[in-house]
Amino acid sequence: MSIHNCRLITLPKISNPRGNLTAIEGGRHVPFEIKRVYYLYDVPGGEERGGHGHRELQQLIIAMSGSFDVVVDDGFEARRYHLNRSYYGLYICPMMWRSIDNFSSGSVCMVLASEVYDEADYYRNYQDFLAAARNGQKR
Repeated sequence: MSIHNCRLITLPKISNPRGNLTAIEGGRHVPFEIKRVYYLYDVPGGEERGGHGHRELQQLIIAMSGSFDVVVDDGFEARRYHLNRSYYGLYICPMMWRSIDNFSSGSVCMVLASEVYDEADYYRNYQDFLAAARNGQKR
């Protein structure tokens, strides 16, 4: 996979004077079926989250509240995305190293994932990820 497969996805936004609504459907608004949802919150200032890659997992990262930056790296190129709207999601394809930083106070980061948690899918060491990415390998 290439970093060019990662992209911002505009999610449906139903505007209403009483408050807006966004619904997300796996396979329709997101290019995968959603099997897991988790969220990060109360991240102290200056801290970074993520710092790993996935062999097969696909993700959609959404700033539910506040803002933060997501850096994606395919082993050849890196891009930084600033997320600050709950109707935009950053699609991250497999074989991307990602880290999340620059959290604003009170931010909430929600992640929709294509698979349930599986430690065997993770690259925890950047050099191992880099070697696999540059060799075109997933395992």
